[in-house]
Amino acid sequence: MTFEFTSRIIEWRGPAPFLFLPFPPNEAERLKQISRELTYGWGCIPAHVTIGQTTLKTSIFPRQGGYLVPIKVEMQRAEGVALGDEVHAVVVVGG
Repeated sequence: MTFEFTSRIIEWRGPAPFLFLPFPPNEAERLKQISRELTYGWGCIPAHVTIGQTTLKTSIFPRQGGYLVPIKVEMQRAEGVALGDEVHAVVVVGG
């Protein structure tokens, strides 16, 4: 299943600060409906994420009723994106 959306990059502080792209509520609800079939544990869902010309394999994390897409440093550098930027993403889950 493919999700395509535009969202603003946020920071979430765990053991270290990380940048994430939140799923919009309507897309998060669509993902939630199929999440049990896709998760490998703790609600995490493997995915391929494309921003600009860069595609990376990652895992989507459930957070506060929605989902967060990690924006890896490799993606940040390749696409020149940073905290607060609004970006367009294509997220593919389930093969």
